[in-house]
Amino acid sequence: MLEDRTTAASAASWPAAYPQGYAVVDVETTGLARDDRIVSAAVYRLDARGEVEDHWYTTVNPERDPGPVWIHGLTSEALEGAPLFPEIAEEFAARLDGRVLVAHNAVFDWSMIAREYARAEREAPVRQRLCTIALSKELRLPLANHKLESLAAHFGVVQERAHHALDDARVLAEAFRPSLHAAARDGVRLPLLECRPLTEWADGPSPRIGPQSGGGGYGGYGPGSWRPSRKRPACPYPNPGWYEPGRPLKQGMRIAFSGDTSVDRELLEDRAVDAGLHVSTSLSRRTSLLVTNDPDSGTSKVVKARQYGTPVVDEAAFGQLLLDVEPAEGA
Repeated sequence: MLEDRTTAASAASWPAAYPQGYAVVDVETTGLARDDRIVSAAVYRLDARGEVEDHWYTTVNPERDPGPVWIHGLTSEALEGAPLFPEIAEEFAARLDGRVLVAHNAVFDWSMIAREYARAEREAPVRQRLCTIALSKELRLPLANHKLESLAAHFGVVQERAHHALDDARVLAEAFRPSLHAAARDGVRLPLLECRPLTEWADGPSPRIGPQSGGGGYGGYGPGSWRPSRKRPACPYPNPGWYEPGRPLKQGMRIAFSGDTSVDRELLEDRAVDAGLHVSTSLSRRTSLLVTNDPDSGTSKVVKARQYGTPVVDEAAFGQLLLDVEPAEGA
């Protein structure tokens, strides 16, 4: 069935506005904060119709604790002899040049890549990105959630080493091709977003570095959790009210999450807290924003958001908003 549909799409007139090439990317990192680093990267280059041209993979020495070893499997010992990012920046750039960057939750992969190039005093040659989460929504794929494994299963793609950059990039490339052909067949406009490279980098607070205990910890956290407990200190900023679409988030806003996310929920919450936002486990009239990839679900938070008129965005949009959070009044 899948082969017949793909062949039909290939035989049809291909949309002239579609890009001429794609770079399907996956990066594994030490964490999700702005000062975290890439530990491995993979690129599958595809032609205009999604056919694989070649692939490339490298580990990267992050010059710090490797973070969640229990996820990506790369220990300090494994990364000790790996090249530094500036040493692979040219080869990486050559594989991105002139192509649309494709990734699952692309805002995350792009932001990590852009920061690494800024640290190296260079710019990544990427001007557009395409998030496969957004594309699956445009295609209205009947997915249980927005995780890569669900997208892969939908297209019959077998994952061999989840959270290994090369295998994740392969899986995404294999799932992207039929998605691209389905979009071409149905005349769907691809959800392309602009990439704006960072032009300079200023180091912020020292990275959270901790001992690798229990199979590889991060900042003292164990493999079952990214923090000692779910209890957090109170947000130091007052709640400025609801998020206004088209405007930045502001420190102190109350953020609630509902449903599955492609990035681990606790990691998203940690990013929100690091940005000065208040993470709420429930939704009330004081909640500034609800983040959900399934706004049509019947979860209690989604139902309350409809009742209260609480603004709602998906995970990819929230990731973009986290890149530029306004400081609180007087902060």
